[in-house]
Amino acid sequence: MDTPLRTVVKAISWQLLGLIVITLISYSHTGSIRSAISLASTSAILGTISYIIHERLWQRIRWGKTTHKA
Repeated sequence: MDTPLRTVVKAISWQLLGLIVITLISYSHTGSIRSAISLASTSAILGTISYIIHERLWQRIRWGKTTHKA
């Protein structure tokens, strides 16, 4: 099971990658770096929050987990 801090760090690293990708895609569609950064930032913030909630909810579901005995 991941700690809450690990979940947050994973979310941030994933969203940084997504931020770069969405900025490039947005810029190619809008031609405006300002609009691209605005769209990418909004997506990254909402994506990070959604990811953290999603991961923490899945931590509570026992389906598909295995137990390791020492």
